[in-house]
Amino acid sequence: MINKTLQYYDEHAVDFTNSTVNVDFKKTQDHFLNFIKPNGLILDFGCGSGRDTKYFLSQGYQVDAIDGSQELCQIASEYTGIKVKQMLFQELDDCNIYDGIWACSSILHLSKSELKDVFHKMALALKDDGSIYTSFKYGTFEGERHGRYFTDFTLETFQSFLDNQTDLKLSDYWITGDVRANRGDEKWLNVILQKQ
Repeated sequence: MINKTLQYYDEHAVDFTNSTVNVDFKKTQDHFLNFIKPNGLILDFGCGSGRDTKYFLSQGYQVDAIDGSQELCQIASEYTGIKVKQMLFQELDDCNIYDGIWACSSILHLSKSELKDVFHKMALALKDDGSIYTSFKYGTFEGERHGRYFTDFTLETFQSFLDNQTDLKLSDYWITGDVRANRGDEKWLNVILQKQ
């Protein structure tokens, strides 16, 4: 399942980068940074083109960046000037080191059973007062769409899912339209989670 998604990103890495790298995401990036101490260490968890890593670095934060796609890792490494590590979300095994984890439109490619485990790993990787930003397409769909696997959430289904995650609590949420060209009718659920 995940491998087909990674294959999609390897094959479409340049087109995907071109459609996302210049998107103005400053409002959401800055909202997340409000939860992170100055100069803190952020994990860009599925960094794609490297757009957000580059912004966080420019704001004085330390950033580790990972992606599952080898092609996107190469593109993002060149774009950001830091080495982006090729890694699957399930391989995260850090403990108590990150002030924040940024998972923008990335972990939505996992099934709910995989997400449950990965959220636990993310919580372990956070410091005690750490925060996560993540986003999902708004809806109830789960399965393959256009060559990639997606798990969508509404606020209600996400809160229900989170009830089983004793190590994370919902700190903030908002619903937005897609910021990419000609995608304005797509809705996104954005959430900030905090380690508890």
